[in-house]
Amino acid sequence: MFSILGRAAYRWRWVILLLWALALLVAAPIVPRVSEVLKVGGFSSPNTEAAHARAVLERELGFAPSTLLVVYQSESLPATDPRFQQAVARSLANVRALPGVTDVLLPSTDPAMISRDGTTAYAIVGLDLPPEEAQRLAPAFEAAVQPQPELQISIAGGPVFYRDIETVSQRDLRRAELIVFPFATIALLLVFGSVIAAMMPLLVGAAGVAVVLLTLFAIASRVDLSIFVLNLATMLGLGLAVDYSLFITSRFREELARQGRDVPRALERTMATAGKAVFFSGATVLIGLTGLALFEFMFLRSVGIAGVVVVAWSTIAALTLLPALLAVAGTRIDRFSVRGRSFLGHHGDDFWVRLSEGVMARPVAVLIPTLALLLLVGAPFLDANISSPDATILPKDQPSRQAFDILVQEYGAGEISPFLIVLESPGRIFDRDALGEIYDISSRLANDPRVTRVQSITPPALPREQAIGVASLQRGLQQVGVDTGASRLANDNAAVIFAYTAYLPNDEENKALLAELRALDPPGMTLLVDGGTAEIVDSVGEMYADFPRAIALIVVATYLVLLVLFRSLLLPLKAILMNGLSILASYGALVWVFQEGHLSRFMGFSALGFVEASLPIIMFCVLFGLSMDYEVFLLSRVREEWERTGDNTRAVAVGLQRSGRIITSAALLVVVVTASFVTADVVIIKALGFGIALAVFLDATVVRALLVPSTMKLLGHWNWWLPSPLQRLLPRRPLLEDSS
Repeated sequence: MFSILGRAAYRWRWVILLLWALALLVAAPIVPRVSEVLKVGGFSSPNTEAAHARAVLERELGFAPSTLLVVYQSESLPATDPRFQQAVARSLANVRALPGVTDVLLPSTDPAMISRDGTTAYAIVGLDLPPEEAQRLAPAFEAAVQPQPELQISIAGGPVFYRDIETVSQRDLRRAELIVFPFATIALLLVFGSVIAAMMPLLVGAAGVAVVLLTLFAIASRVDLSIFVLNLATMLGLGLAVDYSLFITSRFREELARQGRDVPRALERTMATAGKAVFFSGATVLIGLTGLALFEFMFLRSVGIAGVVVVAWSTIAALTLLPALLAVAGTRIDRFSVRGRSFLGHHGDDFWVRLSEGVMARPVAVLIPTLALLLLVGAPFLDANISSPDATILPKDQPSRQAFDILVQEYGAGEISPFLIVLESPGRIFDRDALGEIYDISSRLANDPRVTRVQSITPPALPREQAIGVASLQRGLQQVGVDTGASRLANDNAAVIFAYTAYLPNDEENKALLAELRALDPPGMTLLVDGGTAEIVDSVGEMYADFPRAIALIVVATYLVLLVLFRSLLLPLKAILMNGLSILASYGALVWVFQEGHLSRFMGFSALGFVEASLPIIMFCVLFGLSMDYEVFLLSRVREEWERTGDNTRAVAVGLQRSGRIITSAALLVVVVTASFVTADVVIIKALGFGIALAVFLDATVVRALLVPSTMKLLGHWNWWLPSPLQRLLPRRPLLEDSS
């Protein structure tokens, strides 16, 4: 089949190029508009306890789905001054009439909204859309806030946080593209040694990414996709294009020399071998990214959808556009050579032969320290604090991050994200027993050293009976039309207790308090907990409940693909274990760098104190397939030699000789592409680029050059063992096609 593809690519080369040119013409006006149909967020699920609590608050107590916090500071007026309060009211005079605004709570109504030193106050504005959707209201809201000469005004909250995420993500993407193309061009010139050959991966990559973005635009018009798929499409699309183009182009040059400069024959043999390996490699990457589609979270699901689109188009481009370009270039593939010899020249073959022979001469002595090194690098992952993102993932120059920092500094870490303890008991919240239970919980929280203040329908500062009496009195006044503000805290069906702590939502103290609250079981009432900590814990828990299923699907499907490709029962298992080691090492580096903050000054970020929950999942799904690229390309050359000679040691040496320099060059180029995203200002993108670059580097060097040959030597003929029943079921000699 792949020989036929090679012949067709040569015969119909101009038709193929014309079809791709037409696709690019269609994509050109669409590509700049892709971000318009993408969404920010997708880190939450409607099925968590926190989401159920939030639904009760919205239904029973009229809570807004999202809020904006308008922060005020003055150098001349204390926040308690009537002139300060009047200026706050004037600044928000036009806000109440905006579409989507449900209510405005001024600091004059609640002394707790004024900082202890009296220099800062904040107002709360409710919006009728969830934070991820309410970001589109942010520009109109900011325009409606009237500047006041006495006050400095800044805005925090979910909607502006998501808006700033989108802004910074697009800025990161533009910066990465400006970095990656010149550096990738230089690296390709060094690798190939000629301008014509070096341009092949860039042309294929650019064309593939353009068609990918066109496809994502069409999908996002019907299905929610995250804004982060733009970064993934560029990072993964260029990385795969480089990988696939390098392997096919280098094999074409090799076959061109072997076939006496016969271009059709060389292209046919290239597609029959390297083309087939690329197809199966693409299948393994596709399987890895398909695993993300199993998650309920829009962010992960959209990354999986985008990843599948990227891999599919990258593989199609490598198997159609690239052969057509090679057919046109033909013997001119090495034209316009640059000074010096390319990294793909045969002068490096002796090194790989000596390395493989040295490793196989002492397999145990190489295997043990190499394993120890990878496990040591991965060890910090044992202390990983897996959590969800907050405003700290934004750079400090963003307005929403600056407002967040002011609130933390002036009010404490827990002010912006209190615990919301929701108590539901239809028709009986104001019964004496129910109010007593609410008081007991409020009092317990007020006496907890982790809690700074509590708001409740039964004020915990009062004695129990008096607090119950105050709650009953407020209800009576409310019924005769006197607004006491109590309706925000309770109605006949539900009540809410606000508990403010001294910690950020990610801190362990808050997580311990959440567990204690959820263990409470007040009689006759349903207790649910919402708030930043609850949303983080619930989202992480649900996300990682799905992760084992995704891992199982990816591992089993990859094993079956490799079983067919290599006709071996043990090689696929060994390949999976090798991949796991490089992924584990990258996990450990994530904790060491981004959670603990090592290299933070050098890389330009503040230590998070946690690993963003989606990163290990995305990295596993991306890296499992991407790392398998190198395993497929290496073992496919080893298998070819094994089928010719039946000599395991020689097969490994020749396979590494013929693919080692290509794998290293491909890894260098992928590292260049992914490492360009380390310049990102959004820490999630920075961490993803760093983690993938490190894992690819380790996989293509330490794993492929040391672990693979040592383990293959130790296994010997067992590498190629296949039970008789499977020998009859699987296709014979899958790597070598008769192309005569």
